[in-house]
Amino acid sequence: MAATGEITASEFLLGSQRQSLFLHRSFHKQKCRFLWGSLRSRSPSLGISSNYSKRALTPVMPRAVVSGTVNSKVEDDSSKVDSSAGDVIHFYRVPLIQESATAELLKSVQTKISSQVIGLKTEQCFNIGLHSELSSEKLGVLKWILQETYEPDNLGTESFLNKERQEGISTVVVEVGPRLSFTTAWSANAVSICQACGLTEVIRMERSRRYMLYIKEGTDSLQEQQINEFVAMVHDRMTECVYPQKLTSFQISVVPEEVQYIPVMERGREALEEINEKMGLAFDEQDIQYYTRLFRDDIKRNPTTVELFDIAQSNSEHSRHWFFNGKIVIDGQPMNRTLMQIVKSTLRANPSNSVIGFKDNSSAIKGFLVNQLRPAQPGSTSLLRMDKRELDILFTAETHNFPCAVAPYPGAETGAGGRIRDTHATGRGSFVVASTAGYCVGNLHIEGSYAPWEDPSFTYPSNLASPLQILIDSSNGASDYGNKFGEPLIQGYTRTFGMRLPNGERREWLKPIMFSGGIGQIDHIHISKGDPEVGMLVVKIGGPAYRIGMGGGAASSMVSGQNDAELDFNAVQRGDAEMAQKLYRVVRACVEMGENNPIISIHDQGAGGNCNVVKEIIYPKGAEIDIRAIVVGDHTMSVLEIWGAEYQEQDAILVKPESYHLLRSICERERLSMAVIGTISGEGRIVLVDSAAVERCRSSGLPLPPPAVDLELEKVLGDMPQKCFEFSRMDQALEPLDIAPSTMLMDSLKRVLRLPSVCSKRFLTTKVDRCVTGLVAQQQTVGPLQLTLSDVAVIAQTYTDLTGGACAIGEQPIKGLLDPKAMARLAVGEALTNLVWAKVTSLSDVKASGNWMYAAKLDGEGAAMYDAATSLSEAMIELGIAIDGGKDSLSMAAHSSGEVVKAPGNLVISVYVTCPDITLTVTPDLKLGDEGVLLHIDLAKGKRRLGGSALAQVFDQVGNECPDLDDVSYLKKVFEAVQELLTDGLVSAGHDISDGGLMVCVLEMAFAGNCGVLLNLTSQGKTLIQELFAEELGLVLEISKQNLDAVMGKLSRAGISPKIIGHVTASPVVELRVDDVTRLKQETSYLWDMWEETSFHIEGFQRLASCVQSEQKGLKSRRKPIWRLSFTPSFTDKKLMDAALKPKVAVIREEGSNGDREMSAAFYAAGFEPWDVTMSDLLSGVVSLHDFRGIVFVGGFSYADVLDSAKGWSASIRFNQPLLTQFQEFYNRPDTFSLGVCNGCQLMALLGWVPGGQVGGVLGVGGDPSQPRFIHNESGRFECRFTSVTISESPAIMLKGMEGSTLGVWAAHGEGRAYFPDSVVLDRTLQSNLAPLRYCDDDGKITEVYPFNPNGSPLGVAAICSPDGRHLAMMPHPERCFLMWQFPWYPTEWNVDKRGPSPWLRMFQNAREWCS
Repeated sequence: MAATGEITASEFLLGSQRQSLFLHRSFHKQKCRFLWGSLRSRSPSLGISSNYSKRALTPVMPRAVVSGTVNSKVEDDSSKVDSSAGDVIHFYRVPLIQESATAELLKSVQTKISSQVIGLKTEQCFNIGLHSELSSEKLGVLKWILQETYEPDNLGTESFLNKERQEGISTVVVEVGPRLSFTTAWSANAVSICQACGLTEVIRMERSRRYMLYIKEGTDSLQEQQINEFVAMVHDRMTECVYPQKLTSFQISVVPEEVQYIPVMERGREALEEINEKMGLAFDEQDIQYYTRLFRDDIKRNPTTVELFDIAQSNSEHSRHWFFNGKIVIDGQPMNRTLMQIVKSTLRANPSNSVIGFKDNSSAIKGFLVNQLRPAQPGSTSLLRMDKRELDILFTAETHNFPCAVAPYPGAETGAGGRIRDTHATGRGSFVVASTAGYCVGNLHIEGSYAPWEDPSFTYPSNLASPLQILIDSSNGASDYGNKFGEPLIQGYTRTFGMRLPNGERREWLKPIMFSGGIGQIDHIHISKGDPEVGMLVVKIGGPAYRIGMGGGAASSMVSGQNDAELDFNAVQRGDAEMAQKLYRVVRACVEMGENNPIISIHDQGAGGNCNVVKEIIYPKGAEIDIRAIVVGDHTMSVLEIWGAEYQEQDAILVKPESYHLLRSICERERLSMAVIGTISGEGRIVLVDSAAVERCRSSGLPLPPPAVDLELEKVLGDMPQKCFEFSRMDQALEPLDIAPSTMLMDSLKRVLRLPSVCSKRFLTTKVDRCVTGLVAQQQTVGPLQLTLSDVAVIAQTYTDLTGGACAIGEQPIKGLLDPKAMARLAVGEALTNLVWAKVTSLSDVKASGNWMYAAKLDGEGAAMYDAATSLSEAMIELGIAIDGGKDSLSMAAHSSGEVVKAPGNLVISVYVTCPDITLTVTPDLKLGDEGVLLHIDLAKGKRRLGGSALAQVFDQVGNECPDLDDVSYLKKVFEAVQELLTDGLVSAGHDISDGGLMVCVLEMAFAGNCGVLLNLTSQGKTLIQELFAEELGLVLEISKQNLDAVMGKLSRAGISPKIIGHVTASPVVELRVDDVTRLKQETSYLWDMWEETSFHIEGFQRLASCVQSEQKGLKSRRKPIWRLSFTPSFTDKKLMDAALKPKVAVIREEGSNGDREMSAAFYAAGFEPWDVTMSDLLSGVVSLHDFRGIVFVGGFSYADVLDSAKGWSASIRFNQPLLTQFQEFYNRPDTFSLGVCNGCQLMALLGWVPGGQVGGVLGVGGDPSQPRFIHNESGRFECRFTSVTISESPAIMLKGMEGSTLGVWAAHGEGRAYFPDSVVLDRTLQSNLAPLRYCDDDGKITEVYPFNPNGSPLGVAAICSPDGRHLAMMPHPERCFLMWQFPWYPTEWNVDKRGPSPWLRMFQNAREWCS
């Protein structure tokens, strides 16, 4: 890449995928060491540019070594490419990023690096590995896949940047891309696309990004440090590196390490101590003693490295929870119960509806008998029908803290992915529905943001990402993974903290919390895993093995900085959401077979890799496993790496031999690898053999090698010696809260409303899909302006029943710095005061997951945790609720500047429960205008303690008086009484008092309702700040004046004393009176701006600045949207629903599609017979489109949207001639219709089905270059919003009778901007009324303004149809809101039934009517 006059950054750096635009990342040095194998020296190596001095280079991970015999030849003629076997060929495409994003990046470079940079251009390079030569025809196919259809000239075989270089102008070119130690998920999906198009020669494809900086004439070129700063700005050191020259090979010459023996028989514990440190096994003193005795005295042989690594992972604290099950000694006194016994005591006391507790990947409670839409023949092309099933509600929660500290994006990806697999691997398999998330990080130190409480003197460890980077990248990773998988994220929390306490100790989340929870369902007949029996097959299903995630289980069990930094990097993982979804589809198909489910037992692969999951699935019977039967993606992996790597998206299952062919057929349909790796032996041992080594020895006449692992399961997985932990309680040096009397109320508000735990979470919620599945009854956003304020999340069990499940979160870690016992009670109290707004079956039905994040083995923390567990147990038992599962992360500390910085101990309580009626949920947005009265139910009964509050934190203090739940029985009364009010429909809005206190609670209700309040409080001997900012538990209810007496009476009879604290005003002004003295009078919008400010600051790192500014500025003029209905929605006629013969509609999905079930449900509700049809079904010929009246291309991320959205899906049709002919014949049949939504909309555009050949595009005169496309959103990222659209006159058959309506609809996409490369086609489309759906603003006017128009489409175009109206492509998702309870908000004047159909059902009914 280096050329004359051009400077290149010349060393490999480590990094990870990012969605954030230009967030500056610190540049860290790392040791250059390969952990699990040696790097063979090869020539030529990737050289260092002579422009650099070696002194300043940053050594990092080993380079991809290039074979000296392979060259990549690129000829001048771009139509010719030398694609010899084993080669890497290259294609370049411009631009890499949009013009507006390039301008912002340039501005950032000029501000942060050098004002001498006067220009910036970008391109991307596709590095394509081949195993044999491509024909010219196949090369044409490859070029079409890689190019932008309307800009074919922007793809070439030579660098466009090299051509752009101008004489006399100094330039710097930097190229960054994925490190080559493992194949990226992007590559896996790109190769899948190539395979689907017949390009079987392509074996790997990685995309690198190239930047050229123009330096001002007459000035010095950039210094090396400045180039390094730019590199840090545009790449992530964890999974990416700089490419100093063009890649010519993907080969990494790693010699797999042989299985070695550790001389324990000869050297005893000394040998174990050495290997413990070398391999980062995290053995403690008790481990060293036990394993020395085990091998020296019991087994009487030397252990292999594979055995020791195996034991270290599967028996790490992370995996076995030694601390929770250990003996605890506090202040010299042995405690009479373990932590596990304390926590489990709640379930023993209150078992009630529990069906799975403390014994599986998730917990579950008794659900309902419901009608579930599922395939008649799961695992094959099949119609979907209603099936009566007893579905229980399940919940699981875990954290992925250590990986997110080192590499936030992939760490959070795999955190979300691992928890998803925990959900679906419960029992004999279960259903994934929705997720929750939480983030705790250190001080953000956002440049330009107002946060005077953050200490600027604090330093941060170089081996971990910064708190701001962690918050953005980890939330991006979790969001992106869930979006692609198709799991909505519907609830969460965020907290930041960093402070030096009065005792001199610094407490901060340097090691962060990345929390992921999941609520799902399980068929009651599948709640128990089957036991292994001799002869059963041990099967692995999922993605291939890669050299990633080595040692994660052990590494997560250490204080960050205690381990070698290089080991930390090797413990980072790789997520592939599309693979995870294929895996889940296989599991779901098995589960939907009901009584015929072939899965006997299932465990997901997580910490410890095969070390853990295989032993779990075969315990206690044992099995012989062949390491070479495991599917690998990297053939240089050693036995230890294959066995121990934590590659994701894998399950181990047990099946009977007779189920083998059924399981294989399902896996083939979903394009998922499956391998039988062993058979249950009945010998109680785990025996790991290397069949390849055995065969080599046999053929050479050598003695057969012993197994790499040969251990008795009971000795390493059964009841092992209990560990003992000794602690002392630490006296807290607490100081009273000291805020200057002269501090104005507005100054306090200005601080509190900006604190991340209080402020708007818009920066988190708009980038996550909150509607996929169509089973979301309540997600984060509420009110006419959709603010992120919901207290509770609610899912529906089906599309026809009104039963469901609710979950809510409680956590108060800062209070724990004052009083761990109070903190635990407050966490439970907060969870219940959040949950209370959903109608639940009973308080006694509430169960909870308890997640503990402590530096438990450090001074004082173990004792604090024990005290918290004791008080938690007592409170829950009195409430009649119980913990039924949870996880722990007990090394929450990191080294920084010579001190160990402990994170505040945190207990996250996730309560979940069954809902008899999902439509009775109450949200915080005030709704009644001048008719609303505000009631305060005070659970603290007048106490106002400010310790650990947001107010204390923003004045850099914690205080000394901790709030508490002093009367547990009163909370129980309040919960049950409010539930009765919900049943009677007497509460119009409600919110819990939590972070920020009463004042913030009421303000948030006003923000969400876009109205005002008049608060009239009495001080009752408390100070103003105590009354407003104390975070005592409580509720605020909005009640109508006409219902006030009835509500007060009901509450009084229940023994509850509510207080009227004010009323709602239609005028958007907040007025506060205390003791009849006005203390505050301010426009709601002014305070709302403060509350949104921090969120918008963070948004600036995630979205295009102009979009952030547009949304922030626009908030000041937002009002309730004006929606109009031109018809009355109604359910489908019963005759059509009961008809014996219904028109068939093929619901077509490709790899990565995720919107098929809700689409099927919408068509089913309109009287169709929906069929589940995969592209593999069509390619194999098992089904034909001739059998269908309608087809629908569903939403999702086909092939994870690599190579542009729907490009791979389109290519798989376009370049398979028989299939293309079949689709074209269907398109031309006059009795057919088609619908494409989101990803399906993008596909229909690429196929040229809309606007069609008569108008122009693929099927018309202009061809590809004139075809309208849907491209990246203007904001530069995925957007999920309930947005307004207007329906206009058009020929679209599915929109007949809906014209003139303006209403809300879910939109969730990253590439939804309609782009018309040919203005003539745009004019014809508009003139012929072929754009029937347009984005509009609050007034119902068509708009291009963000965020009303979420993607920047010209003239608000949201849909395109064909001239005859039979084919409709639309970006929004009507199938996710065809029922009123799926609407997150709608105007009361609509006068529709929340239990009934929404206006969008009419779309599908129109298609049904047309078919008649």
